[in-house]
Amino acid sequence: MEEHERGGGEEEAEQRVRHARRLPRRQSAGAVLTGDGPARQSAVAKSPMQLGAFSVSLAVKDIAKSRAFYEALGFTVMHGEQAQGWLVMGNGPARVGLFQGMFQGNILTFNPGWDADARPVDPFTDVREIQARLEAAGVALTGATDPEGRGVGHITLVDPDGNAILIDQHRPKA
Repeated sequence: MEEHERGGGEEEAEQRVRHARRLPRRQSAGAVLTGDGPARQSAVAKSPMQLGAFSVSLAVKDIAKSRAFYEALGFTVMHGEQAQGWLVMGNGPARVGLFQGMFQGNILTFNPGWDADARPVDPFTDVREIQARLEAAGVALTGATDPEGRGVGHITLVDPDGNAILIDQHRPKA
């Protein structure tokens, strides 16, 4: 599992929540979507951000029990290695990642450049462009990627309610 997907325990989760509660309202993701004046609106209005595939990454205590539970709901394993402590399961367009011992708390995950079946899509919005647009809109990031980098990269942020968000690009922009 990538290092960026591992959390620092309950203390880190509490810090993310405290950090999110200290943000002014205009730094929230909601402000980006609803606008906070012409300058902020223009930063995100030039074209829609294509965040890619969406899944919920769940921190589970027992991956075998969690797998059985989601299979009972009609999910099937799409990717991963249960012995390594991670599985991605799907049911139609819905995706759930099960991760045992890799991070604390659940994470909303977006994968630019992929569809729900982890197939490449083009065009897509590169994670560095997403980062620049969020920063221009006043959204505080908790983790950033090298803006001059190429290829894979990820950014992290926390919504106003303390929900962790990972935007994790696994393929280079063409």
